[in-house]
Amino acid sequence: MTAPKVLISDALSPAAVQIFKDRGIEVDFQPNLGKDKDKLAEIIGNYDGLAIRSATKVTPKILERATRLKVIGRAGIGVDNVDIPAATARGIIVMNTPFGNSITTAEHAIAMMFALARQIPAADASTQAGKWEKNRFMGVEITGKTLGVIGCGNIGSIVADRAIGLKMKVIAYDPFLSPERAVDIGVEKVELDDLLARADIITLHTPLTEKTRNILSAENIAKTKKGVRIINCARGGLVDEVALRKALDEGHVAGAAFDVFTVEPATENPLFGHPNVVCTPHLGASTTEAQENVALQVAEQMSEYLLRGAISNAVNFPSITAEEAPKLRPFITLAENLGSFAGQLTETGIKSVHLTYEGTVAQLNTRALTSAAIAGLLRPMLQDVNVVSAPVVAKERGIVVEETVREAEHDYDALITLTVVTERQTRSVSGTVFANGKPRIVNIKGISVDAEFAPSMIYVTNEDKPGFIGRFAGILGDAGINIATFALGRDAPGGSAIALVEVDGEVPAKVLEDIQAIPGVKQAKPLVF
Repeated sequence: MTAPKVLISDALSPAAVQIFKDRGIEVDFQPNLGKDKDKLAEIIGNYDGLAIRSATKVTPKILERATRLKVIGRAGIGVDNVDIPAATARGIIVMNTPFGNSITTAEHAIAMMFALARQIPAADASTQAGKWEKNRFMGVEITGKTLGVIGCGNIGSIVADRAIGLKMKVIAYDPFLSPERAVDIGVEKVELDDLLARADIITLHTPLTEKTRNILSAENIAKTKKGVRIINCARGGLVDEVALRKALDEGHVAGAAFDVFTVEPATENPLFGHPNVVCTPHLGASTTEAQENVALQVAEQMSEYLLRGAISNAVNFPSITAEEAPKLRPFITLAENLGSFAGQLTETGIKSVHLTYEGTVAQLNTRALTSAAIAGLLRPMLQDVNVVSAPVVAKERGIVVEETVREAEHDYDALITLTVVTERQTRSVSGTVFANGKPRIVNIKGISVDAEFAPSMIYVTNEDKPGFIGRFAGILGDAGINIATFALGRDAPGGSAIALVEVDGEVPAKVLEDIQAIPGVKQAKPLVF
């Protein structure tokens, strides 16, 4: 059998090259090739694996030529430079190393906090310019200050740990952080407004999603303590940079330290030039140890897949065997959609998740199904989560995940029930796969319904009163929104009712407000699958 052949097209540690060789894999190390798209496209068809960092852009054009390629390994967490849908369509596994940079990034945030508190960059520039402006640079102590951590996952919890060691008081805002986990890591879990009002220093450690974009908006910056200092070593776009500059100019914010920016490379930015701003060029992961770690990890993962078929840290495929895939595929879609349904309706911290598998689905690889369900549940808030990383992400946030398998107890040959327990409520949703292979929702909060998942839906809970359907349909008709399917359910005449409606296109906020205003309506929520 011919040995697999791997191309390394970016600058990876020589130790990674050695790992491939030690495992019997032929390796071609061309660290500058990633910058030459045409040359890469010309030779990519000769390789089974491609190991990259950020310089190589894996486009559909390159993938069209990658006739032998089985796996792409990204040394690092970000896979923005890989066209994942195109790779998935060709059956190419895309792996990353999501946790190799965690300590390095956390340490950079702490370093930025000290640099900001003691004005080290400006003091250094002044002193090396031959000045001796001792009275100009008056700093503040870190000890005893309140650090507000927005996003207390893997990196955020490391920052919190280091800050506690510095005798700081740490408060954290993270909807997915359970109270028990908060106690374990020694932080006080708070709501965002509370954090803004109390924190002397705010550091961000959350992914960039639609829910977190501009989480420090002009409105939220105005809610912060006067004299607050803001650090962002997570993602550009979490802070409204224009609003922050205005708050700096007005003296409300005492200083800011940014390693990431809305537009990168950041050759210009609203924050540049302000005397109380410290900036670095996205150095969070730039340490010798971090680069070594991710290089070694990606080489090990790719070797395991090419030689043994083992899949780890894949962003586009669960850890399942080729024999299991055909049976699992529709149930993976069902589990992920059930999770997405619950996740889009969850606004508070998740304490636990329970998956119940009944009938024939209980005999399948339920770990892969649970991973898919948790990924769907967390993705509305944590966009980067995938079916492989989801269990780890849930564990980091103290979310208890449980499974139950049993014989069929309902009218379906196979049934998956997802139950989510939050700090305020418990919500259950069940689904099955019919003979046509299409997943369906069959029960929501104990109320029977029958609906296929669709790209755009409206979920409504209301009191079962005459006239609801007419008013609802009239609002959509007046807005020019077409109804594709309409599923209804109720627990009793005049009791609680549910409507799950498939519509064509997005639903404007004004339409949702009008639906919410219908007498008896408790909730109207858009859903996207």
